[in-house]
Amino acid sequence: MKKISAILQRKGISVITVAPDTTVLDAIRLMADKNIGSVVVADNGRFLGIVSERDYSRKVILKGKHSSDTKVSEIMSTDLPSLRPDDGVDHCMNIMSQQNLRYLPVFDNNGLAGIISMSDVVKETILAQKETISHLENYIHGQA
Repeated sequence: MKKISAILQRKGISVITVAPDTTVLDAIRLMADKNIGSVVVADNGRFLGIVSERDYSRKVILKGKHSSDTKVSEIMSTDLPSLRPDDGVDHCMNIMSQQNLRYLPVFDNNGLAGIISMSDVVKETILAQKETISHLENYIHGQA
């Protein structure tokens, strides 16, 4: 199976970040504007955590907090497993499935290299399966 680096190459390494003192409302607006499900919380370029729509629904809405006066630092997910670009997509899929995670940070020697979502993993798996099918069809047709 392919490596995480293949996903990053396909989708790009652009990561949307917010400061820890950003309100949840502003972060949610940014996610809506960019059509994404999470943002990275960073301070002076240093990765602190990830805030996702799931964090919002479980840590703000269900707890009766207000989006306009809750900071992302109060609800961000911080103890996430990290990936490296040379990790396999199957390894990423196992971590996400076992820990019920939708977003994982990828770090290289220079720091944060990107964010991988469950959707990215599914797309990469589908692409790999299509490639395998194509190779098998070519092999079968070459034997005829």
